Amino acid sequence: MTLSQSEIIHLIHDLKEEHRELDEIIAVLIESGKIDELKIKRLKKRKLKIKDMLSVYENMLIPDLDA
Repeated sequence: MTLSQSEIIHLIHDLKEEHRELDEIIAVLIESGKIDELKIKRLKKRKLKIKDMLSVYENMLIPDLDA
């Protein structure tokens, strides 16, 4: 399956939004005083996965250059 450039851009936008939301959720959990280490660890792991996915999609937007 090949994604179009507009589909990739849309995916990147959605992933960045999810990444920001996870940041906010983690901050609220930490500030609340009810620190659930396992939940925070899972959320941070999800953030890392999203970051990796963003790199893949952003690299797909870089055109191939002939040497």
